[in-house]
Amino acid sequence: MNSAPASARKTSDELQSPAGALRVVAIGGGTGLSTLLRGLRRHVIAPGQPAAALGLIADLAAVVTVTDDGGSSGRLRKGFNMLPPGDLRNCMVALSEEEDLLARLFAHRFRSGESLKGHNFGNLFVAALTEITGDFGQAIQLASKILATRGRIYPVTTANATLVARMDDGSLVRGETNITASTLRIVELMLDPPKAAALPETLEAIERADLITVGPGSLYTSLITNLLVEDIPEALARARGVRVYISNLMTEANESLGLTASQHIERIYEHTRAPIFDYALVNTTPFSPETLARYADEAASPILPDIDRIEALGVRCIAGDFASEENVVRHAAERVTGALLALGRSRLAGRT
Repeated sequence: MNSAPASARKTSDELQSPAGALRVVAIGGGTGLSTLLRGLRRHVIAPGQPAAALGLIADLAAVVTVTDDGGSSGRLRKGFNMLPPGDLRNCMVALSEEEDLLARLFAHRFRSGESLKGHNFGNLFVAALTEITGDFGQAIQLASKILATRGRIYPVTTANATLVARMDDGSLVRGETNITASTLRIVELMLDPPKAAALPETLEAIERADLITVGPGSLYTSLITNLLVEDIPEALARARGVRVYISNLMTEANESLGLTASQHIERIYEHTRAPIFDYALVNTTPFSPETLARYADEAASPILPDIDRIEALGVRCIAGDFASEENVVRHAAERVTGALLALGRSRLAGRT
């Protein structure tokens, strides 16, 4: 990516948020990103609220993967030749008021009807807006406005790209659904076409951010897929904001079985070809025997927080209790958000 002319470059002071509030960019996909956004949303400055408190979020941008080709999103992708809206829709719901009827409506999945069964209302709504406007990105922004989301949501690219994985036997598997279903281990992930362009708004948000997060989410199909988009790794490598990798809690199918937290970072760096993290947030609290047994039935286990190896990569660790055990293991959104905002506040304080 070409550098901007000197007259167009912003100084570090100009890139700071007003009144000590934070600009935050969250990159990912799937339930991991939407869980994180629910925590961050509660700290976004509301309209009319004074922005004087250090650590509140003045601007929140979610950058979301768009390579899903299964379920309702996959059906719409094939039928309407549009990008899959599912992960973006989940982010819209996460950033809206949780009690709001519109948010519940957007999350509704039809349970009957030959052509509607399995479709999500929010996905259909985005498809309709895409047909009306002729622009998927504009459709997402309009849907977000209707939901009054506390933040902006961007597809990582508007290119209709397909995921391709090279497996450990040398074979190539096309399509996210096929990759996820494979019993082989992923060695390398690629996009077809390889030159999928990032949105200018996304690159600008990364440049201006005080805090940038990657994760949690499926290592390859929710995280690395975003980092394959043209100019995204370079933007992260030179970003002024503090860059945080949020480690997953459990290993997953062929994406990360047997991988430690440091090995997740190494796999990411193999694709970005540059170090892009300042910190890693890792859970170090043990899980209950019941949870371990339940996940062992799926050949999944807790990700080892090998802190020494992470720090040997030049990445500082934030270790603690960041997990919530219910029917499924999830990140505890408020505890994760608290740790992230503390890093953001520290970054802003260091600039003053």
